[in-house]
Amino acid sequence: MNEDILINITPQETRVALIVQGAVQELHIERTLTRGLAGNVYSGKVVRVLPGMQSAFIDIGLERAAFLHVADIWEARPHDGPPGAAPTPIEKLLFDGQVLTVQVIKDPIGTKGARLSTQISIAGRMLVYLPQDNHIGISQKIENEAEREALRARLQSLLPKEEKGGYIVRTQAEDASDADIAADVEYLRKTWAAITHGARTRPATTLLHQDLNLAQRVLRDFVHDETATIQVDSRENYLNLQEFGKAYTPGVLPRLHHYTGERPLFDLYGVEEEILRALGRRVDLKSGGYLIVDQTEAMTTIDVNTGGFVGGRNFADTIFKTNLEAAHAIARQLRLRNLGGIIILDFIDMENTEHRQAVLQELKKALARDRTKVSVSGFSALGLVEMTRKRTRESLAHILCEPCPACLGRGQVKTSRTICYEILRELLREAKQFNPREFRILASQEVVDLFLEEESQHLAMLGDFIGKKISLQVENSYHQEQYDVILM
Repeated sequence: MNEDILINITPQETRVALIVQGAVQELHIERTLTRGLAGNVYSGKVVRVLPGMQSAFIDIGLERAAFLHVADIWEARPHDGPPGAAPTPIEKLLFDGQVLTVQVIKDPIGTKGARLSTQISIAGRMLVYLPQDNHIGISQKIENEAEREALRARLQSLLPKEEKGGYIVRTQAEDASDADIAADVEYLRKTWAAITHGARTRPATTLLHQDLNLAQRVLRDFVHDETATIQVDSRENYLNLQEFGKAYTPGVLPRLHHYTGERPLFDLYGVEEEILRALGRRVDLKSGGYLIVDQTEAMTTIDVNTGGFVGGRNFADTIFKTNLEAAHAIARQLRLRNLGGIIILDFIDMENTEHRQAVLQELKKALARDRTKVSVSGFSALGLVEMTRKRTRESLAHILCEPCPACLGRGQVKTSRTICYEILRELLREAKQFNPREFRILASQEVVDLFLEEESQHLAMLGDFIGKKISLQVENSYHQEQYDVILM
C-alpha cells in the first residue's frame, strides 16, 4: 500500500500530511514560535561563577545569560563515591572565560535565563544516547522484567565494540526491528560526532546541535518500505533536507522530490479540506452513516449512527455494514486528529456475536497501521469498545483551535429568550437597590429584536412595575449571551 508524504513549509510553520490511496491519514504541524530551546546543545562561555549560590552564568549567545547549577554539572557528581555524597564545589570546576559544552534543559521564562546541564543526552526515535555515561537503562514504562532484560540484551548485541557511551531504551523500541534500532544507534553516534567536532572547531557561544525540526524528523522517523515519495514545496528546504539526508538517512534520498507545480501542494491533494473536516464533530461515511466525535478533558467518545444508510438485505445487515465501515473511519480519524488517552467507541448495537467479533477484528486490523501505541479491549457489558492510544503530541484541535469565546467551550449558547428573561430579572434586582432616571439595556441584535417583538409586553409590564423608563441599544460586537444593564 503506497504512501506519499507531503511537506508544506513556510517561515511560520511546517505541515506534513501522510497520504495513503489518495486519502489523508495523518497530519503533523510544527510552529516556529513554539519550538523552544530545550534539547539544544551550545558551546558556552562562563561569564561569572557564584560560589555562594553554587551556580554560574553561561553565555550561549542568547539575549540573557543562561544558568548552570552545580547539581547539573556532570563532572561535579561523585560517580564512584558513596551514594548521597556532596558534589565537588563549583569554584573548583569552573572559572571565568572557560568554554564548555552545555545543553538546555529548561527554556527561558520571563526574566529567567535558560537552565543548562553539562550532561548531554541526544534523543533518537527509539533510543536516548548518553555519550558521557556507560550503562543501558530501560524506560520505566516497560514494566515486565523479562522484556526489559531482553531489550537490554538486544541493544548490547547491536552496539559497536568500541562503544563507550550509554543508552536509554524508549517504549517505541519494544516493537522495533533490529535494523531500526541499529539505524537509530548509527544516527545518534553521527550526531554526537558532529557535536564534538563543532565543540573543537567552532567559537564559543555558538549552537552545536538543535533538536530536529519536523521536516528532518520525517526523513528519520516516518519513511518506511511502503513510502513512495516525499514531496517538499520549498526549494531552499528541499536542498537543506537533501544535505541532512546525505549525512544521516542516505536511503531516503531517491524518494525525496521538490514539488514545482502551479497549485499549492496541499490543495492538489485536498489536504486543506481534510483539515477543516477533521476539526468538525461529524464525519460522514460513504454509505450514508456518520460518526460523531466528542473530545473532552478526560476522554474522547466516538458514536456511530446509520444515518440514511438502508443498503443491507435486512436491518441487522445494514447495522453490520455500517459498523465495519465505521471501524476503518475511526482508525483514520484517530491518526488524523491525533486523539490520545482513553477513547470510548459506541458502535450501533449488534445482536449477532459473530458480527461483533468481525467488527472488533476489522478495527484492530485498521489500527495496526498506527505508528502510535494502541490498546483495544473487547465489547463491554454496555456494548461499548474501550481503547487507549498513547498521547505523543497535542491533538490537531488543540494546536489549531481555542475555546469559543461565546460558549466558552460548552459547544452551545443560551437562547435569545433565555437571555431576555435573565435581563428582566437583572432589571428587577437593580431597581430594588438603585434609583436611576432610566435603565438602558445593551445587548446583541437577536436579543433586542426579541424585546421589540415577542417579549415587548413583558418588558413594558416590568417598566410599569418599577416605574422607570427602559431603553434598548444594539451592540453589534456582543455575542448572543453578552449584555449590560446601564444605570442612566
